[in-house]
Amino acid sequence: MLQIALKMLFGERGKYLGIICGIALASVLMIQQPGILISILKTVNSLIIDVSQPDIWVMDPLVQQVEDSKPMLDTQLYRVRGIKGVAWAVPFYRGGQKVRTSSGESVQSNLLGLDDATLIGGPGTMVQGKLADLRQPDSVIVDEAGAKGRLAKPALIPGGKPIPLGVGDTLEINDNRAVVVGIARTTQSFQSQPTLYTTYTRAKNYALSERKLLTYILVKSNGKEAPALLARRISRETGLGALTADEFKAKTLQYMIHNSSIIVNFGFVVLIGFIVGAAVTGQIFYNFTLDNLRFFAVFKAMGASDRLLRQMILLQAGTVGFIGFGIGAGLTSLFALFSSGNDIGMSLNWQLLLGCSAAVLLIILFAAFISLRKVLKLEPAIVFKG
Repeated sequence: MLQIALKMLFGERGKYLGIICGIALASVLMIQQPGILISILKTVNSLIIDVSQPDIWVMDPLVQQVEDSKPMLDTQLYRVRGIKGVAWAVPFYRGGQKVRTSSGESVQSNLLGLDDATLIGGPGTMVQGKLADLRQPDSVIVDEAGAKGRLAKPALIPGGKPIPLGVGDTLEINDNRAVVVGIARTTQSFQSQPTLYTTYTRAKNYALSERKLLTYILVKSNGKEAPALLARRISRETGLGALTADEFKAKTLQYMIHNSSIIVNFGFVVLIGFIVGAAVTGQIFYNFTLDNLRFFAVFKAMGASDRLLRQMILLQAGTVGFIGFGIGAGLTSLFALFSSGNDIGMSLNWQLLLGCSAAVLLIILFAAFISLRKVLKLEPAIVFKG
């Protein structure tokens, strides 16, 4: 009987394909939109991810997220270094500066200033040059995306492809000369602005108009106690904000969620996908059941139990749900593959696929429920009418 149920399903080719298309479309929306959202949310913590050496970030107590720069006086660095349990503490500058390219265009960029002695906070992956080259005069390191994108040199011919910035090229920051000594691969930032690395002292020279320049103090615990406990002590003794890297990531993420409509916008699209999928699938599957009602009446007249009829309907719904979800997930994976080189790609993980499969299960159960009600109330005598 279950084989007959599948033959009934495949025999109605138009409705069968319609149900699969409805589920596939819903699956695409329910996987793609959260995948893009996850990818976007990952970028808000790009700076914390790239600067992996410190255990604790010390900042002005009013800082709400990693890009909310509220600089401190340099003297705060020495107060933090005097706290028990601190192995080392180094200054870190983060600020926005306009960078003038060789074409004369001004590009708003992120400037990061690293500790002159240790260069802690620098990029982990160098594509060209070495991190130690920052000790050369007027030197900066540019992120790979910025070097190929907004900071690239003009094409040699009109309409041609821009030439990526390379080692030896020069830029201008606040009327100061900057020589590119390296290209680094970094995590994509939320604002998608070019990122430049230099030493802390040089960053202060580039940002002469600012009185306070110490954005963060990067701290490493001596390992004798948990970083979270050390962070609480630093806050208590200095009055500054001190968070572990994980705490800072969570705080930044919470700020983005609570102070932007990004979750609502993406969630609305996912909800629309679920509703449309349920409506389309339920309607077509119900019509399919109505068209085959006489066959179910024959099965009842032949002695088929309600349990067997339930199994037949659920098998039909489960088959189209499985195939539709597989097609939707496959199409979304291809989209993720082709968009991987863009500024904001799409992140896929098993949790996202599991959540979408649960939503598809609800859709097919809804479709099966409205069809089962009609079948279970069916009178076998209907087969002898007309």
